[in-house]
Amino acid sequence: MAEVPWSEGAPGTEGGVVRAADEAALYRVARRRARQDVQRKERVDVRYSSDEKTAIRAEARRLGLAGAHLVGAIVLAHLDGDLTLPGQRTATDDLIDELASLRMQVARIGTNVNQIAHRLNSGGDPHPVDTAVLAEAGRVVALVKQAVTAIDAAADVAATQHRAA
Repeated sequence: MAEVPWSEGAPGTEGGVVRAADEAALYRVARRRARQDVQRKERVDVRYSSDEKTAIRAEARRLGLAGAHLVGAIVLAHLDGDLTLPGQRTATDDLIDELASLRMQVARIGTNVNQIAHRLNSGGDPHPVDTAVLAEAGRVVALVKQAVTAIDAAADVAATQHRAA
């Protein structure tokens, strides 16, 4: 499981490290909050330490959001039952977020492959590692395909058993 650095003591962290699935869950929730046609006028004031405010702003900037949007999206997602706090997650939450994390990682591989293809198709010289990178990308995509097929089969079995119960 991939791990990414995170702020010490942030929700969902264990010793200052958060799982890629937790990051995918945060990204999914933060992107879900839609704009409204009218300006939001109601306000809730919250106080943060300087370090907390810096961490919130940095995470919001990394996700391409305003700090208030990030905080609002997370709070509303929790109230709607779409985001569980640490200790409230289910196995299904973990699986969904692991898949979201996997999708992001495969997308990054695709970006690298496209950059190599663009360079080669525009007459650029191949780098010595291009062949190895492309071979590894192919291997990883094949593994992902196997995993997705296994997950699909398991989900079908679970759904069939649920209907029968």
